[in-house]
Amino acid sequence: MWFSFWKPRDRFSLDELRYLTDQLVKVQIVNEVNKDFVIEALRSIAELITYGDQHDSTFFEFFMEKQVMGEFVRILKVSRTVSVSLQLLQTISIMIQNLKNEHAIYYMFSNEHMNYLITYSFDFQNEELLSYYISFLRAISGKLDRNTISLLVKTHNDEVVSFPLYVEAIHFAFHEESMVRTAIRALTLNVYHVGDESVNRYVTSAPHADYFSNLVTFFRKQCINLNALVSDTMKNLGAESAETTTLISAAVDEIEDSLYYFSDVISAGIPDVGRLITDNILQLLIFPLLLPSLTRKAVEGVQIGAAISLYLVCCILRIVKIKDLANTIAAALFCPLDAVVPKFGSKPNGYTSLCAFEHESQPPDSNNLTKADAGILRVDVTNLSSSPKIHSADVPRENDCCDFHLSLREALISYITSGDDVQVAGSLSVLATLLQTKELDESMLDSLGILPQRKQHKKLLLQALVGEGSGEEQLFSSESGSSRDGVEFGSELDTCLQKLKEQYGVVCSFLEVRASPRVHRFQDSYKNCASALLKETRGIWPDLLITILSDEWKRCKRAIEASSPRKEPKCILLSSPKFSSEDGITSDSSFVAGERMCELVKVFVLQHQLQIFSVGRSLPEKPPINPPADIFENSRAQSAGVDSSGPKLGTELRLVDAVPCRIAFERGKERHFCFLAISLGASGWVVLAEELPLKEPYGVVRMVAPLAGTDPKVDDKHSRWMHLRIRPSTFPFVEPARYGAYGKAKTKALVDGRWTLAFRDEESCNSALSMILEEISLQSNEVERRLKPLLDLETIVESSNSSLGPPKATSSYSTFSNSL
Repeated sequence: MWFSFWKPRDRFSLDELRYLTDQLVKVQIVNEVNKDFVIEALRSIAELITYGDQHDSTFFEFFMEKQVMGEFVRILKVSRTVSVSLQLLQTISIMIQNLKNEHAIYYMFSNEHMNYLITYSFDFQNEELLSYYISFLRAISGKLDRNTISLLVKTHNDEVVSFPLYVEAIHFAFHEESMVRTAIRALTLNVYHVGDESVNRYVTSAPHADYFSNLVTFFRKQCINLNALVSDTMKNLGAESAETTTLISAAVDEIEDSLYYFSDVISAGIPDVGRLITDNILQLLIFPLLLPSLTRKAVEGVQIGAAISLYLVCCILRIVKIKDLANTIAAALFCPLDAVVPKFGSKPNGYTSLCAFEHESQPPDSNNLTKADAGILRVDVTNLSSSPKIHSADVPRENDCCDFHLSLREALISYITSGDDVQVAGSLSVLATLLQTKELDESMLDSLGILPQRKQHKKLLLQALVGEGSGEEQLFSSESGSSRDGVEFGSELDTCLQKLKEQYGVVCSFLEVRASPRVHRFQDSYKNCASALLKETRGIWPDLLITILSDEWKRCKRAIEASSPRKEPKCILLSSPKFSSEDGITSDSSFVAGERMCELVKVFVLQHQLQIFSVGRSLPEKPPINPPADIFENSRAQSAGVDSSGPKLGTELRLVDAVPCRIAFERGKERHFCFLAISLGASGWVVLAEELPLKEPYGVVRMVAPLAGTDPKVDDKHSRWMHLRIRPSTFPFVEPARYGAYGKAKTKALVDGRWTLAFRDEESCNSALSMILEEISLQSNEVERRLKPLLDLETIVESSNSSLGPPKATSSYSTFSNSL
């Protein structure tokens, strides 16, 4: 009998819950002596209530009957140790997360106990306590619905006047710890998605609406920090490490997470929230920070670089799906920087209302720039040419003194024209993102000059079918352009420009676009780029030009055909490592020329594919170039017996046209060779061979070097000597594994070699020089022949136009190579 009386209690029983509760009630103060018992009691009660919720409803009935929540609050008040506060927060969090019974949740949230705990003055200097508190708040938000949220707010005349959960949570919205920020964002989204109208009015009323402007301000700070991180990395390219890349990737992830949070907030459908976020993004970020940074001139107060700005504009358009925001950003591209900088506080360094230094042949025109009576800057751009012909002067240049009077759209084009690879990639990414932004009105794309030709044709066809004269006239007109001179554009752009003026004080005269929208389509740098590419056929690396172009074609095709622009931040934020004088690389080095050629190829391929893509044609798998020539009759390569693999060391060849010479590869050790220059298709070599006395006219190949880039020169003082530059057969851009990461240990491999050949007499030297120049010309001509179809984009576009309907019936561009 006595043994039965003293048997232990079942751990998961109502008796155990009753015992723990009774013991907890007896606690008058929590100190170092009894804290362990209190902590264990709190933990066990949470475990029992969770068990009872799934197995026995009497557990929670007892919990309510004894008002255990009130006991929890009392224990917190009499506690003197942080560990008890930690356990209490964890206990309640566990209960809230695991309770499935709806009535149990209602009880937990009633009687103001929860609001008391939410507003309790915890010592948040203790990081662990803060972490438990944030988890506690987030657990509460996870149970919010239209019924439970009413238990956590106070109302007056059906209007919410107090919401401790939300107010206390957003105090930590910008905490230095990212885990805290993430939890608070999840909490706010849970609040927004409840859909309670009175709560929605509360969060969008003053002062709580400041949270949305603070969000953008914090995001702005993140952008500035990213810019500093990338700038430091670019200044110390040699020291770039995996740690640096990780830091940049982490910063980019945080920025994109912030934008996705904006998007999630907007998706909750709370009235005015989209407008609040749009206004704050425009007034705190787009106008004062991102758009001013697009200029090539230094702007006082602008704390961000062009590359970061281009990247952020892409991200904002791609992630934040607000039609008003997208159209306003697009419309702002028609405004000059003058219209943005003075209004939002930044000033160009040394800026005056007109160009401080005008070109001698172009005197200042006082009509270009006037100020409205209300202090709003107004820009008149009617003096721009409306000619559809492209001239070099039409394309903005880096040294334009009136850079602040050019439209921001023209600034983008100027980066494509003469920017580095990062600026080119960034500008084209912005244009591609605009093209893929579904929220952007088609009339805006048309005004920007990037509306795909098929959509343009469809629009005018519909206009013609419904009897709109302008549409029918343009559809079957021999002239190109989206509209004829003097024809009104769609109302969307007019509306956006009017909004820019009325809401943001940004004014841009639209007469330029209204008078001749074709101007935009003829500012492209494609022809200049194609001309520069053609010059590379007679440069230092023509033998690798087609290889590099083919590889770049595949990469660009994947990027353009992707459903959205690449997320990888390095494609815009980080440029390829550049060679510097510290690496022993001089400006006339073949490696600098190769680097420049690779950047040129990237720009050309991007422009070429973007225009084909915009026309509506599918991109071919390979670039449209001619195949290699099959037979090279009467060539030195054929006479020497060299096949397509080229001369190999130790092999024999016929020394036809070979010129005897001497060269010393070591001091005092002069050797005799026969010199021969050979070209075979796009390849070419200079060869030093040892003559075989017993097998004339054959010799054994001892030295082979690329023909291209040799830059042959006869010595000024010794007419029998000839100097050749000997570049490697490839470079890091083509074979990065061979050269590593351009480390210091590899710099010797990046230095051009030099050969000084001594011939018997001046005539032999000149004969060798003529042979080199002749073979270089043959090599260059073959590369140019193969590239010819690729450079003839007009033919490609014309064939595309003919597939769209009657000849010249499209409303798009007669020469789409001048389109963006």
